[in-house]
Amino acid sequence: LSILLSLLVPAHTTRSPDCGGILTPSGLRYLAEVSKPHAESVLRQDFMAPPAPDPSPISPSSRNQIISVKVDKFSLTLVPDAGMRLSIEVDLGITSAPSTTKEMRLSILADLHVEMNPEGNLELVTSDCKPTLEEVQSTEEMDRSAPHKSSGSDVDKQINVEKICLEVSKLLLLPNERLMALAAPFPITPSCQVQYQPLAAPMYSEQGIIISLQTTFQVAGTVIPLPVSPVPFSMPEPASSSPSHLVLAFSEHFYTSLFSALEESGALNVSLLSSLTTATLAERITQMGSLFQEDLPVVLQAVTRSSPHVVLEEDKAIVKLFLTAQIGAGSSLFQSFLSVNVDVTARLHLSVTGTRMIISVAAIEDIELSLATSDVGPVLAALLEELFLPTIREEVPAQINVVLRQGVFLPHITSFSYTDVNVTIHKDYVLIPCNLQLEARTR
Repeated sequence: LSILLSLLVPAHTTRSPDCGGILTPSGLRYLAEVSKPHAESVLRQDFMAPPAPDPSPISPSSRNQIISVKVDKFSLTLVPDAGMRLSIEVDLGITSAPSTTKEMRLSILADLHVEMNPEGNLELVTSDCKPTLEEVQSTEEMDRSAPHKSSGSDVDKQINVEKICLEVSKLLLLPNERLMALAAPFPITPSCQVQYQPLAAPMYSEQGIIISLQTTFQVAGTVIPLPVSPVPFSMPEPASSSPSHLVLAFSEHFYTSLFSALEESGALNVSLLSSLTTATLAERITQMGSLFQEDLPVVLQAVTRSSPHVVLEEDKAIVKLFLTAQIGAGSSLFQSFLSVNVDVTARLHLSVTGTRMIISVAAIEDIELSLATSDVGPVLAALLEELFLPTIREEVPAQINVVLRQGVFLPHITSFSYTDVNVTIHKDYVLIPCNLQLEARTR
């Protein structure tokens, strides 16, 4: 994580990261583990496809045919400051006549890394690839158990090791379309979307592959300007390397930006039905009686008057909401008689389900009410609190949680979800160590 510290200091104010992630060595091992059956399937398809008609006069009985393909070893390791090394060993069963079978071993050693292409998408690239083909054993030479280089050029032609190197990255369960999907826009509400944009090609350290991301929010299809981060996002180095497959990190700025986007989209504007009526209010505020002749339900229409703000402390996340509540009566024709400024400080609860972060307002810690305007004369702060505080305390969190209940998509790669998640809140950032889980394919 120490490299992430330097990576996440913004080089340009317009292009500064507010979140990031580290794919650890154990995460790479997991990707190799789940890629092994996929690689075997791809190679089997390539090697065991019916051969093209051969114009040469060689009789069909002497043609080599691959009858089995088994991936014996498939590993993906980290090469600090360079990339990843893919190592594959494939056992091939080859028959050239009904009575003759031999075993060949295909070994592939490839260096891979992720680049950023001109379109701004991440792309898996092969920088070096060395295939070797060796004969292991044949029915004619049972006494020879040591592998040796094959001299069968006909086998080499059929296997076409150079073609394998051209497409070696396809043996991983991470083809480039999945990497591109990392930067796809994800919905938060019907009109609000989040998008994570890689700022540069990943860095490779002993602790993993480090990607820094910048979040943009769209409201009704338009990218909205967000509050400027006062402090560059940085994280302290952990005591030891993480046993989790992946460590995600989100800055305080990310959460403030999220709530600002929700505010901009109008999702935080709420209508609260009070248990009061105009008649019960008239008993406490005498001028109410002259405004309303019939008894009507009292409604609070709360709108944001400035951007929300999220504060992260050790084991604690707080959101500060600044609302103005128009208090009035009537459902079809709303008539406001009081305007009250409402400042709410609420505790946030964070969890992860699948690939979404579930954020909810857990408890209100503080509410301040102050009279803004009044059509019914002066109203004391103590009376405002007595009349309207219970409704605000109960309804504001409930209605905001309805908006947030779908959760916010985390940066993720298609077909993988997150398990064994541990959300830890620190001062200025949230850390989410988790494991990758390949989802079962649904047809």
